[in-house]
Amino acid sequence: MKINQTLFLQVASLSEEESKKQFKTRIADIGSDNIAVEVPLDEKTGRLKRLEIGDQISAHFVTNDGVKNFFETEVLGYQMDVVRLVLLRRPEPEAISRVQRRTFLRVPATLEVACKLGEHLQFLAMTEDVSGGGISIICDGHIPVKSNDTLSCWLLIHYRNGAIEHVPFKAEIIRTKPLETGKQLVMMRFSDIAGIEQQKVIRYCFERQFEIRK
Repeated sequence: MKINQTLFLQVASLSEEESKKQFKTRIADIGSDNIAVEVPLDEKTGRLKRLEIGDQISAHFVTNDGVKNFFETEVLGYQMDVVRLVLLRRPEPEAISRVQRRTFLRVPATLEVACKLGEHLQFLAMTEDVSGGGISIICDGHIPVKSNDTLSCWLLIHYRNGAIEHVPFKAEIIRTKPLETGKQLVMMRFSDIAGIEQQKVIRYCFERQFEIRK
């Protein structure tokens, strides 16, 4: 991070609508244990976002080479300069996760996913692992899915702050593997997913990674 760099924020909220909003701010100063930022703006409405001390925040910034850097932080207080600044807790370097455009963090996770193949076949499955580029699911072995099939899916994500997201996407099956339990492992990559929906998956992956580390 550096001074004058743009920072994107999402504020934890019990309101699903509020937790989806993304705010934009600029780093005004960097201290030993905090980051001073301008009062953030709602990207869609242009309105200022009032932050309270203790607010939990998911943040990211993008470097010149296109790498997104994600971290978790919280509001520590305020500072008066020419304008009012908000003080955020500065993350430890090892707590900042980097995601390159073509590389995604893959984490083990058990999430519910609804799948549809063609016009008539619908089934529920559970994820084996999740990444920003695709998922692997476990479903009943008798379901007739095969490599190169395309599924329409809805992934149910639970975040640490209690928010719940339904992420729609289409995915191409890379391969399937029968399991001794009678079920099958189906590995898929996203073939059609909106950027904002993909960011929800990436955010979950980083939260899950932090949980595993703890």
